[in-house]
Amino acid sequence: MGQIGIWQIVIVAVVVVLLFGRGKIPELMGDVAKGINSFKKGLTGEEKDKDAEQIENQPAEKVSAEDKQKDKVS
Repeated sequence: MGQIGIWQIVIVAVVVVLLFGRGKIPELMGDVAKGINSFKKGLTGEEKDKDAEQIENQPAEKVSAEDKQKDKVS
């Protein structure tokens, strides 16, 4: 009674096709794929933003004596 058989899968598939139609199912799957891709891009974007923020918050490097002299001459 706890196992899913082939007939249950066929019945569910027929009901889904009747409810959504044959043309609507590929559109739904495409929308799901777009959503997943957007989610992944959002996650990587947040990580990039955090890395950029860490770089900005690091203390500035010490300016060498040569660089100071070049600035005075210019």
